[in-house]
Amino acid sequence: MPSIRDEVHAPNGAGFARLNGFADADVGHRMLDDVVGLVRAAARGNSVNGALVMPEAQPDFVGKEPEDRISKVFKLHRRPTFETFLRSPEVTAVLVASIGPDVDCFLSQFIFKNPGAWGQPWHQDSFYFHFDQPRPIVGLWLAVTQATLENGCLHVLPGSHAEPVHPHVPDARPGANYGYVEIVDHDMSTSTPVLMDPGDLLVFDSHLMHRSTDNEAGAARAAMMFHFCPATTIENGYVSPVNDRVPLLRGATSCTSAVP
Repeated sequence: MPSIRDEVHAPNGAGFARLNGFADADVGHRMLDDVVGLVRAAARGNSVNGALVMPEAQPDFVGKEPEDRISKVFKLHRRPTFETFLRSPEVTAVLVASIGPDVDCFLSQFIFKNPGAWGQPWHQDSFYFHFDQPRPIVGLWLAVTQATLENGCLHVLPGSHAEPVHPHVPDARPGANYGYVEIVDHDMSTSTPVLMDPGDLLVFDSHLMHRSTDNEAGAARAAMMFHFCPATTIENGYVSPVNDRVPLLRGATSCTSAVP
């Protein structure tokens, strides 16, 4: 049976590994509750302790509650609810297997795909990352709710992690979310949807081509996303305002808590 590292990074691998039932559904529910509290605090003008709350940019996007109008919330991995998950033995084992014993977390985002929200076009995450040691970079995508064809699940292009980062062009849709770009020079006909249940985890290489589709269902699709790099990785030039690099593992052992 292939190892996680082979499945995710090897040229003949898929570029991703799916771990069904990785976490109890309550883990995602606690994350959702924490983020909803942050979003509502931001709507009242209160401090959100460094988190970045990004509303949907689609014209006239509406919702009853503040979280109904949100696309993503960044910089969450210093918060206890999220840090506890990252420092769990289960996550540590995945990171050591896919990256090695010395790992930093540099990006986290909670993704709200509310009813009517557009999907994110085909892209490779490494397009956004400016590192001197560009690989291995690993993403962990935790399903907080069901991810279905109707509510805008991820689609992936197996094997595309073996390719270089392709040119990306700006998302041409008026009102597309900040930072959305698109790969337009590649055949995506062999892509496959990734249907997930709460607690399922997708581990994937940062060169893997993937997208999400529009939410045409009556309820939100929620997920939590983390990105990780080796501790030796050097940020080169531009550092995104959504990044927040935190030492996570040294010698496969959890570092001192990141919470101030």
